[in-house]
Amino acid sequence: MPVHLTGGRWKGRTLATPAAQRPTGAKIRLALGNILREILPGARVLDGFAGSGAVGFEALSRGAAYVVFVDSDADSVMAVRDNLDKLGMELPRSAWRVMHLEIERGIQELANTGAQFDVIYLDAPYRSDDGKKALNALAQCAILAPSGIVVVEHHRGTALPPTLGSLEQFKRHRYGDTVLSFYLDTTKRPPA
Repeated sequence: MPVHLTGGRWKGRTLATPAAQRPTGAKIRLALGNILREILPGARVLDGFAGSGAVGFEALSRGAAYVVFVDSDADSVMAVRDNLDKLGMELPRSAWRVMHLEIERGIQELANTGAQFDVIYLDAPYRSDDGKKALNALAQCAILAPSGIVVVEHHRGTALPPTLGSLEQFKRHRYGDTVLSFYLDTTKRPPA
């Protein structure tokens, strides 16, 4: 199923998606882009469980400086690379990285390099505990920038912890059966 970008300089462009994947819907990507509109220009973004990379490409389209796409599925990694090829002339090589790894291992490798991200998006397979595992890995690694935000897309029936280590959920938005849960690192935020 093709995915069309919802905003930014590539609005309307079509991305290839792996046949077996459930891409983040246009309504959710549009809402996310609007919620993060002040953060995305110049941001460093991690698109975890990337699938087609639609969320990462939305971020690049809206002005993100750098996106890392992480996925363990070979078809997903191929789709991300195909989509990067489509945008090749418009996107410098320094603006992206693709990691064909399980998300926990990817987070650890990024932490080992000292990488920091302003936005970390996790879209684990629905009805799995992979999102919680990824959150746990984030809580143990220092890859979230001081003013960074973690966004977890999950099914409304999946309960995520309100806190996990220094990560604290500060808001949720529901779109039908899909929920976006937002976290920040309370140790990196100045007191109000």
